[in-house]
Amino acid sequence: MPVDLIEKKSKTSLPIHLVEEGRLAEAALDPAGRAWAEANGFSGEAGRTLVLPGGNGAMAGVAFGTGKGGGTLALGALAKALPAGDWHFATPPQNPGLAALALKLGGYAFTRYGKAGGRVLRIALPAGADGGHVQRVGDGVFLARDLVNTPTSDMGPQALEQAARRLADAHKASVSVIKGDDLLKKNFPMIHAVGRAAVEAPRLIDLAWGPKSAPKVTLVGKGVCFDTGGLDIKPASGMLLMKKDMGGGANVLGLASMSMAAKLKVRLRVLIPAVENSIAGNAFRPGDVLTSRKGITVEIGNTDAEGRLVLADALALADEEEPQMLVDMATLTGAARVALGPDLPPFYTDDEALAAEIAAASTAVEDPLWRMPLWQPYQARLASRIADTNNVTTDGFAGSITAALFLRRFVEKTPGWVHFDIFAWNPWERPHGQIGGEAQGIRALEKVICGRFG
Repeated sequence: MPVDLIEKKSKTSLPIHLVEEGRLAEAALDPAGRAWAEANGFSGEAGRTLVLPGGNGAMAGVAFGTGKGGGTLALGALAKALPAGDWHFATPPQNPGLAALALKLGGYAFTRYGKAGGRVLRIALPAGADGGHVQRVGDGVFLARDLVNTPTSDMGPQALEQAARRLADAHKASVSVIKGDDLLKKNFPMIHAVGRAAVEAPRLIDLAWGPKSAPKVTLVGKGVCFDTGGLDIKPASGMLLMKKDMGGGANVLGLASMSMAAKLKVRLRVLIPAVENSIAGNAFRPGDVLTSRKGITVEIGNTDAEGRLVLADALALADEEEPQMLVDMATLTGAARVALGPDLPPFYTDDEALAAEIAAASTAVEDPLWRMPLWQPYQARLASRIADTNNVTTDGFAGSITAALFLRRFVEKTPGWVHFDIFAWNPWERPHGQIGGEAQGIRALEKVICGRFG
């Protein structure tokens, strides 16, 4: 149920006792509460919630099991387990800010199409938590989740553009859009080629915020609002989740929301090539050769590897102004899921300092990420006999790495480039998120960007 985080506990607020597994005797429970826990076989098992009885049939509070050294985001389970009412932590969480965020994230519900959001919980911020930061990060995560969860019937390229415009209006940012055949006039031929077969015209969304003299941070997000696979059409089962193929665009908008709300001292730019990879008589074909914005010619080995094509044109544009930090995010390859599963997105960069910062931030905020290598010898697997490169390999090996190597060719001037191959989806319930669209990597990136430019 939705969680309302408040500054101070109310007079009717009930306590939440955090109990580490096997350490019930050390928990701050009164004798009656401890006896009740023992009688119910409660020993602090991870994620278990036990309502503690009071007098006259009322509740006296709850005990929540944290397991043995479990992550703080596990506290998000309380958003679903607690009865409605006012609550506070009787046991101070070790990481107050992350505990508060866990509660907020755990209370998320996607209600656009009538699903009830449930009753509201009011929970007092634990001592030491920055309520403003929790709100900013939570809002960014919710924006990304909402965009991914919305079906393509209501989240095509035009609707994604409108979402960017709403965010820009909220923070006094500017948005410009290059659409349809203007993409050819402005030299974005691969974005145009991928999206030209769709009913809604392809476009490049360009959001800018902050003083032009400030350090430049540019975010590029894949905005393929639906991916049929093109003429190399996916099987029906492969299309079931393709509304989420704009998850990179959704995530960079979520990160932009966090960054602008924090009023960071940066010149923020967000680029989203928004297209549908559809099938029609004018669809691009296997075997076609496309000339990219950068002038690199690309032979199309598979039309289902379209995300890297639209990203390449956008990255080339971003690289032209040499930002201090350039991030791209994309639901790019199934190979990344095979290698690391849905929970652990890989990231790629040649910037050792940036890689270390991302890894440290990932651990600190429990936003799982794993660095993968830009293994140069695999570049040869992208060779083409008639063009500068192919968009895919033919052997099926190292698909996420070779996709990252493909993108790296379009970034030459910016040393601080990092590519994230995200899933943008929870395939099962988690304490801090329901099944559906998910923000991945942006909480860690928020920490990195605030650390550098806050």
